[in-house]
Amino acid sequence: MDKRLRRILPRVQKPARYTGGEYNQIMKDRAEAELRMALCFPDTYEIGMSNVGTRILYAALNAMPGVWCERCYAPWEDFARELRAASLPLYALESGDPLADFDALGFSLGYEMAYTTVLDMLDLAGIPLRSAERKSLLPLVFAGGTACCNPEPMGDFFDLMVLGEGEEADCEVLELLRRAKREGWTKERFLLAAAAIPGVWVPSLYEPLYAPDGALLDLRPLPGAPETVRKRIVTDFEHSIFPTDPIVPSTEIVHDRVNLELFRGCIRGCRFCQAGQVYRPVRSRSPERLLEQGLQSLKSTGYQEITLSSLSSSDYRGLGQLCDGLLGYCVPRNIGLALPSLRADNFSMELMQRVQQVRKAGLTFAPEAGSQRLRDVINKNVTEEDLLESCRVAFAGGWNSVKLYFMLGLPTETDEDVLGIARMAENVLHAWRTHASNKNRGVRITVSTSCFIPKPHTPFQWEPMVAREEYLRRVRLLREEIKARNVVYNWHDAETSEIEAVLSRGDRRLGAVIEAVWRAGGVLEAWSDFFDFSRWENALKACGLTADFYARRDRTRDESMPWDRIDMGVTRAHLWRERERGLAGALSPDCRQGCACCGANKLTGGVCDG
Repeated sequence: MDKRLRRILPRVQKPARYTGGEYNQIMKDRAEAELRMALCFPDTYEIGMSNVGTRILYAALNAMPGVWCERCYAPWEDFARELRAASLPLYALESGDPLADFDALGFSLGYEMAYTTVLDMLDLAGIPLRSAERKSLLPLVFAGGTACCNPEPMGDFFDLMVLGEGEEADCEVLELLRRAKREGWTKERFLLAAAAIPGVWVPSLYEPLYAPDGALLDLRPLPGAPETVRKRIVTDFEHSIFPTDPIVPSTEIVHDRVNLELFRGCIRGCRFCQAGQVYRPVRSRSPERLLEQGLQSLKSTGYQEITLSSLSSSDYRGLGQLCDGLLGYCVPRNIGLALPSLRADNFSMELMQRVQQVRKAGLTFAPEAGSQRLRDVINKNVTEEDLLESCRVAFAGGWNSVKLYFMLGLPTETDEDVLGIARMAENVLHAWRTHASNKNRGVRITVSTSCFIPKPHTPFQWEPMVAREEYLRRVRLLREEIKARNVVYNWHDAETSEIEAVLSRGDRRLGAVIEAVWRAGGVLEAWSDFFDFSRWENALKACGLTADFYARRDRTRDESMPWDRIDMGVTRAHLWRERERGLAGALSPDCRQGCACCGANKLTGGVCDG
């Protein structure tokens, strides 16, 4: 370790974030590494180390002979300040080598508010921010993750983006880079060759064209660029790589446990949910395979909790069998089993009795809207009676706290829908009063609301977002209606939601805005400690843009979207059809009740495990 770094670490919060040396980290011989990559996460160690996707990529890339993949996380402001003061570059945790020494930097983009942090990490590494400024092939700077389904806002900064699942595509990119490095290719030659890899988007090969009113006319492909780029998925999910010996962190992280991935995709089709659309089609692992992976992971890490993760865990067909198998190992060893992402319409006493054998985890349900009419608009397919019955079961089984998540500002929402959230919370409280098996500890019902953000590749991608003032009016309306002291109300701030909407639906002109915000001090903008709305307002104004144009403007069916040349599986025709059904209040069945012909199963040759 650099002597200057030894002097710095005692002066910063949580120095274990920056030391490496964790149990199960992968170390290789530099001399034998033909290609070196840094897997970069634009948020803190605690967040990045909890990300299942980056754990999988770390294992997949290190399984390649001659490739050494290391990790780097965004430093907290105190450590970043110390690095700059000491003229120390940002480095990878395994070797301690500067990021600029690596052949490739791969950023994980799961949240739009992390964009400015990407720029800060590049600057701390001494690497030019924009792809056009990096003339040589190495280091290649690329990205993957859900936020890349609209690649345009960050298009000026990345050499390429991997769309969809990266386990196989990232390996193909690195294999091509290894050849290019060996044969001395130019960056231009490499990017043209990379654009031929399925799932790879090269921003510099597309030219945005705008109308006089600022609307996007087209992203024109330049010579060598495909007309559209289809996302990559892992078709044989049963046998796909999953690390059963993940790195055990040196300090506490957000999800300090084994995370077992049950399946990818979602059968439900909620019209507001980007993840439920872009992760399709549904692909599952067998209970036998998952049991083997779960037990191996627990034995190799020593964790005292295992979480069964997916977009909707209770939709997994083999859940009971898997839980029984895991609990046979967990209960004697006092290892907890957690089931997040439960649905109110299939929660049962049998399931509850299984997961509470070691310890009771908190219960969370997401009705999303306060009335059945609005839940039908968003295709939630959950009734208030479903929720109340689940709460009765839980309270009778000894639970005494429930978290309920809703959105405000959904298309067609009225004040009556907003007030319905308060009535639902009151009905949950009544269910506790009448069904609780133990009332001595009291009850805590937490209602949380966020602001609806229209996301790309969803049926509501055409819808405007409500104004900040209107969202806050609805927050006040709900807050005044919730009167019971057992009900706690939390709400997400409107300003962060507005900027997230701008970045979600933005075009390439936002690259200048993102850079201006960073140069004005905008780093770790996903954290309320550092977010400053005025920085974004000033940057938008300086670039001749407005938040209203991106977040609150009505979009026509035929308007070109910045993501139209990205094929995430679900067709645009299906999304529009679902939008029309939603505005008419018509429900669509889930994938197990009837195929909605969304188009995603073309990615697996017509097969969907829904």
